[in-house]
Amino acid sequence: MKLLLTSGGVTNEAIRERLVQLLGKPIEESRALFIPTAQWGHPMCGPESVWGTITGAGEHGPGLGGLGWKSVGVLELTALASIGADRWMPWVRQADVLLVDGGEAVFLAHWLRESGLAALFPSLAETVWVGVSAGSMVMTPRIGPLFVEWQPHGGDETHGGDETLGVVDFSIFPHLDYPGWESNTLARAREWAAAIGVPSYAIDDQTAISVVDGEVDVISAGNWERFDGGAG
Repeated sequence: MKLLLTSGGVTNEAIRERLVQLLGKPIEESRALFIPTAQWGHPMCGPESVWGTITGAGEHGPGLGGLGWKSVGVLELTALASIGADRWMPWVRQADVLLVDGGEAVFLAHWLRESGLAALFPSLAETVWVGVSAGSMVMTPRIGPLFVEWQPHGGDETHGGDETLGVVDFSIFPHLDYPGWESNTLARAREWAAAIGVPSYAIDDQTAISVVDGEVDVISAGNWERFDGGAG
């Protein structure tokens, strides 16, 4: 799988160009599936925010679904187990790109495993994964207790239940210096990184991280910083 891990989506031309490069063809010729599942696990999200991100009716404009795809469908992970893999697996295999929205990353990781989609990752070598916020963080080993909003079974004393999928070997602090978010400063990111235990990146909404065959590349028209692993 080819990864484009973003904080705010495809927000500038450099990120869009990298997306087209990963797809290997124009956006207008590519089929997309939009995954809103992470929103259901976050207390700041709900039916209206899900509808807004799917339709482009939200305050931030059209978002990932409005980039001009050949087709866009919705893949709700919480429904997959009830309809059977013989129905949903062909939809995934036919898609060129999975557009994975933000919300709660631990909740998203749970449903990626529970639905069976995570187990399919090794067979999706040419599929592009475009993550937004939690949709990017879910691919990391852990997100840090700072970002955990969903703990159905509690957490262990070491990590507080912040483990995610570990597809990549670094963590992500999203929305760096986001207007009005006093907790998302570089100083806070450095504190978070010192405790995370793995290499990590703080990225703003004009930055993306591309990962293909283990090669990591940062694409940015904004601000970002890389940190070495902390004490854990």
